[in-house]
Amino acid sequence: METVTRTVGRMSIDDRRAGSTERRPGRIGRGRRDGEAAGRTLWTRGRVLASIAVLVSALMAFHGVVPNTVGNLGSLLETFLPWAGLAVPVLMAAASLRRSALATVSLVLPAAVWAALFGERIFPADRGTAHDLTVVQHNVDDENPDPGGTARALARAGADLIALEELTPEALPVYEAVLAPDHPHHAVVGTVGLWSRHPLVDSRPVDIRPAGVGGDWNRGMRATARTPFGDMAVYVAHLPSVRLRLPDGFGSAWRDESAAALGAAVAAEELDGIVLLGDLNGTLDDRGLAPITSRMVPAQEGFGFSWPAAWPVARIDHVMTRGAVPVSTWTLPATGSDHLPVAARIRRGAPEPGG
Repeated sequence: METVTRTVGRMSIDDRRAGSTERRPGRIGRGRRDGEAAGRTLWTRGRVLASIAVLVSALMAFHGVVPNTVGNLGSLLETFLPWAGLAVPVLMAAASLRRSALATVSLVLPAAVWAALFGERIFPADRGTAHDLTVVQHNVDDENPDPGGTARALARAGADLIALEELTPEALPVYEAVLAPDHPHHAVVGTVGLWSRHPLVDSRPVDIRPAGVGGDWNRGMRATARTPFGDMAVYVAHLPSVRLRLPDGFGSAWRDESAAALGAAVAAEELDGIVLLGDLNGTLDDRGLAPITSRMVPAQEGFGFSWPAAWPVARIDHVMTRGAVPVSTWTLPATGSDHLPVAARIRRGAPEPGG
């Protein structure tokens, strides 16, 4: 009797185990169906990543509608707009880890928008090599520890026109002495100056002071360069700096006001040929520079990030023209300044602004 009972007990235990084993596939099947219902398939997982991709695309494509009413967020976005493209490889890595086909395919949208906005800067149109003038623009930094070395580097660039900003009374004689042999003509107004191989006449200040700034603030000038290709009005400008501070945000009010004044001066210029050289403290995408960029043709081949010199992230130093064609542009090696020099070749002509 005891033997039978034990056998029956073992059979009961075995039966329970067998029953448990038979029910297990049913639970696994329900788990898979529950996972599919929760959006864990190849084409339904990664919806958050796909949403981020769409948001990045919208911010790039419609950056102009991002308001400046709160902290100048629109201008802040536009200052670093090319870097928004970095979201594509970051999201690609995340989509790969997530094994999401939906997120991977959605990355086509931001990639296409970025290419439409900036592809021409990677593969610029071929405008040939013929040019009439070579110009250099450089914020030499009022704390430059080696103005002589900076001046010698600029003199070796072979430019017809050299525009400098942040000139100090102490460093000015150094630049005058080094640049004079190849650039005998020069004019200085306040902290900006222009050196030229060709005669300069009618040099005068251009008032780009924001309201509330003192009368000794002189950071704009204009001169007529008498080149072999005709007289050209040359503007040199250094717009006010911008600041990113919490909780105020992106402070660009003075810069924007100064840009409007400079744009008005350019609009009133009587000469057909104009070259603008300057540290404008803004990128070409920044709406704050619209009073200038709407009237001028920027030299924008490549990205040409010029600031800060140690690790450039933004192009805020510019060469722009009216009645002339920027053929090519590039940055020169770093000097003692916190900006990189920017050089450009120019051909006389009459392209439309924005063309």
